[in-house]
Amino acid sequence: MPTDAELCAVFDAHVAAEFVTRDVDATMATMTASPYLNHVPVQTGGYGRDSVRDFYARYFVGHWPADTTIEPVSRTIGQSRVIDELVMSFTHNVEIPAILPGVAPTGRRVRLPFVVIVGFEGDKVAYEHIYWDQGSMLAQIGLIDAARLPVTGSEQAARLLNPALPANRLIERAKGST
Repeated sequence: MPTDAELCAVFDAHVAAEFVTRDVDATMATMTASPYLNHVPVQTGGYGRDSVRDFYARYFVGHWPADTTIEPVSRTIGQSRVIDELVMSFTHNVEIPAILPGVAPTGRRVRLPFVVIVGFEGDKVAYEHIYWDQGSMLAQIGLIDAARLPVTGSEQAARLLNPALPANRLIERAKGST
């Protein structure tokens, strides 16, 4: 059974293949014979090796803005899982079908918390469940009006990285007070 450090190294290699070297074959080399991937808010991804590989090749690897950054917040390891909490930032200047399917580039800046839950079989990635607040993303790219809805924008990431920042007053705003 792989150690926690070995699982982390496999997942770090997986992410590097996705975002740094942009190599679909290297990404798939970190995965089991029958992996699955689920971007939970928009239900993109794949089930089974061919489907996941096709998704990575057509919609994910190399389909991110050049200025995409990933800032780690926390990592939890145990029971053949790695759970990463992170902040992803980018300018929405290209289509990003994996997380914004069908949405044309807006040129707007996005800074958003993500949670990635990675399950392993042996020393290979068996699955990824990836979560983010799609309402916040849509507010940041200008597709919904955060002032009229109980959602926030990049403030989510800012407060996650600095918990001393003041809490959002969505409750008071909803009641019409200041």
